[in-house]
Amino acid sequence: MTSSTQPALGAIRLAWWREALERLDNGSPPPEPRLQAVVSQLIPRGISGKALAAIEDGWATLLDESPDRDRIAKRGELIFEIAARLLGESDSKLAPAGRLFALQQVARKHLRPSIHADSELPGLAGHRFARKLRPLTAFARLAVRDVKQFPEIEPEATPARAVALLSHRLFGTIG
Repeated sequence: MTSSTQPALGAIRLAWWREALERLDNGSPPPEPRLQAVVSQLIPRGISGKALAAIEDGWATLLDESPDRDRIAKRGELIFEIAARLLGESDSKLAPAGRLFALQQVARKHLRPSIHADSELPGLAGHRFARKLRPLTAFARLAVRDVKQFPEIEPEATPARAVALLSHRLFGTIG
């Protein structure tokens, strides 16, 4: 939703998606391929439309003049929780990893120091994630690099970022 140039239009689009996702729990999807994919792929695996719709609030705050850090963090938490359920694994440190990812994603894209995610690092230091979760927690691993380098922004796809991903894949730690 950060691609919307007009906040009012972005808010309308987000509201439409939230409502459409919520309706999936009680009926058939409209002829929209992404919503039909949710019904065929996620709902049978126990991910409700309501759970997916809850993510919208963390995107909606990005349309505000001063985005709410807690709402952004909650978005990351929810995304990681849903993804972990799909991967069939859980971990007590997924919530802070999701918060770290979401906060740093916004800080990186919008250069917003007030959103900076360094407060999430201490709880993750030295923690090792299960192999099944590593494709997900790799996003948090890259967020750690960004936190440590902020406000400098390392370009995507650098050799150093690739090494960080490989290290995470092998060892499972992010900080």
